[in-house]
Amino acid sequence: MTEFLSIGLFFGTSLWFLNRKKHIECPDTLFQPQSTSKEEVRELRLKNFCKKVSISYSNTGGLMIVGGYGSKLIDETGKTYLDTRNNVCHIGHQHPKVVQAVQQQVATLNTNSRYLHPNVAILAERLVSLLPDPLEVVFFVNSGSEANDLALRLARVHAGGSRNTIVVDRAYHGHTLATIEISPYKFESCSEVTLIQNGPFKTPGKHIWKVPCPDVYRGPHTDSKTAGKLYADYVNQACDAYESRGESVSAFIIESGMSVAGVVLPPPGYLKHAVGCVRNVGGLFIADEVQTGFGRFGTSYWGFQHNNDDVVPDIVTMGKPFGNGMPLAAVATTRKVAEAFETIGPEYFNTFGGNPVCAAAGLAVLDTIESEGLQAKAAEIGAYLKAGFMKLKVRLEIIGDVRGCGLFLGIELIRAEETLAPATEETAFICSKLKEKHAILTSIDGTYDNVLVIKPPMVFSKGDADDFMDGFETVVLEDLALVDDILSISRTPT
Repeated sequence: MTEFLSIGLFFGTSLWFLNRKKHIECPDTLFQPQSTSKEEVRELRLKNFCKKVSISYSNTGGLMIVGGYGSKLIDETGKTYLDTRNNVCHIGHQHPKVVQAVQQQVATLNTNSRYLHPNVAILAERLVSLLPDPLEVVFFVNSGSEANDLALRLARVHAGGSRNTIVVDRAYHGHTLATIEISPYKFESCSEVTLIQNGPFKTPGKHIWKVPCPDVYRGPHTDSKTAGKLYADYVNQACDAYESRGESVSAFIIESGMSVAGVVLPPPGYLKHAVGCVRNVGGLFIADEVQTGFGRFGTSYWGFQHNNDDVVPDIVTMGKPFGNGMPLAAVATTRKVAEAFETIGPEYFNTFGGNPVCAAAGLAVLDTIESEGLQAKAAEIGAYLKAGFMKLKVRLEIIGDVRGCGLFLGIELIRAEETLAPATEETAFICSKLKEKHAILTSIDGTYDNVLVIKPPMVFSKGDADDFMDGFETVVLEDLALVDDILSISRTPT
């Protein structure tokens, strides 16, 4: 099977190679022996890092990744892994356009954003051209957490100081104190946050109102034709509650594709009805595109454009994929919101946000998405993967649901269709075996840790998809069937 023709760069060396095998050995020029062993690196981490800083696959010794190219990652022995999970390197690991842009710019200048520099100015113009009107003002920051933190500030200033925010159950928006407060995934298991009753749920304060996740598989509303309006009614109830207290709402924030929740996409009509309620009480709609932006859905450039009845956010946040591994993130908003922010007094200054080197990487990413047709590729390969897993679902009872769009897919694993009992331990086993036997890296998410989340680099090929599906089927039929005590399987941190 012939896969895509790709460029590999590592330590400044480039070559062209054609992948004609399922798992090719790492080209010698892409692999450099490491002076520090994996065991030594692990010990240094355990010695100097907080134990809250986790290690992927720690239950099977962890991975020491030292290189990458396209959809592949390379460990310290030169072994090549298929990467189905890294949406950070959006256009492929070590993409030559990004490598060249960063090398050239870092050799010339890197400084703060107070100086005029063409890279960041051109990047802002390019970004605005990709967004619908009236989104026309851009702030550059360093991470998705920072972008969402700033989005909250913008919304609260616009609302005249109101901090009232409507959030979605199982959401994750970042690790700053402000974003933990709007992330039920975090605040419901975080002892540093005190929860109080606010409406039907406990939240970090009266200013945070949680609404149910619009999940049409496990949630109370499973008919996609009516679920959107029914789930939006919970947002309407939140607006009514704040209004009854004589208070306004600052914002409603939702991920355009909920990754940590297990790949949940808002059903048709949800945003139209929910955002309408929020705007009626003075609130803004914040679309968190950190996981899904820049063409990943294939059918649309931005996740918020999927099934949304032409609803345009007031604020859009973006992060992970923007710099293809370089720390680049942004907040885009309207002139009206920006002008309200301008009245608060102190200037807004971000030392490294949009620095010339990261901006060069961002420009290379936007160029490559267009020149290589990666949005269309995401639509094509995503549809191929989804159809393939739907066929596997007919043969493998463990697959309960196949959902998502483009190269943002979720495969939910269950023990029984009648009860939807989550196959948590089975999912951990499958994930570990895919790594050990098939050199395939996967990601586990969802409330019950039973959803394989597929969000690979956008250069993921049909050959990659076939390898992934073949490996998955083999592990389920040949390996999982031999496990006597599945409940003894340890969790696989990914």
